[in-house]
Amino acid sequence: MGIVFGYIFLGLSLSAPIGPINAAQLDAGIKKGFWHSWLIGLGAMTADIVYMLMVYMGIVHFINIPFMQAFLWLFGSFVLIYTGVESLMGIEQVAEESKRKTGDTRLKSFISGFLLSLSNPLTILFWLGIYGSVLVETASKYNIEQLIVYSLAIIFGIFIWDVTMAGIASFARKWFTARTLKGISILSGLSLIGIGLYFGYKAVDLLFLS
Repeated sequence: MGIVFGYIFLGLSLSAPIGPINAAQLDAGIKKGFWHSWLIGLGAMTADIVYMLMVYMGIVHFINIPFMQAFLWLFGSFVLIYTGVESLMGIEQVAEESKRKTGDTRLKSFISGFLLSLSNPLTILFWLGIYGSVLVETASKYNIEQLIVYSLAIIFGIFIWDVTMAGIASFARKWFTARTLKGISILSGLSLIGIGLYFGYKAVDLLFLS
């Protein structure tokens, strides 16, 4: 049981660092509430499961090709910058949207989280590096059933963090002033754009400077 909790903590630790998913969850939670923020996290977690399966099946070796790496950096850059700009354009709606029903865009929140995680090269590198190492070590010591349990424990840790982030964002939405919410939303949008620009630089560096 202690080993299972260790893998749950690993999932929590992997989700906690500030990145595009946390920024997008915070922004969505402030503008639209708990469910939209949680669905972004759920979409991202679904992408994590896709990559986990790819690592398990050994499909991800083609990512070592430089052209493919550059494409991933560029695609991630586009998704992040687009999401960040869209967030900044909706700043004035922060106070107004808290009064509206936005259930018809929940699917969009899920898809947004899925694409943000799926197009994030750092997510790919994580699943190749950390989870790949975990997979090798675990497979050498335990049977397939235990391997599945420990992999699910990592996903459960990610799930706990997603719910926590959604709760924090929705709490901020209820208790913070409109001005504070706008400030947080601006920081979230700028962080997405900043990470997107960094991804774009990495693509240019890989294609032309390396």
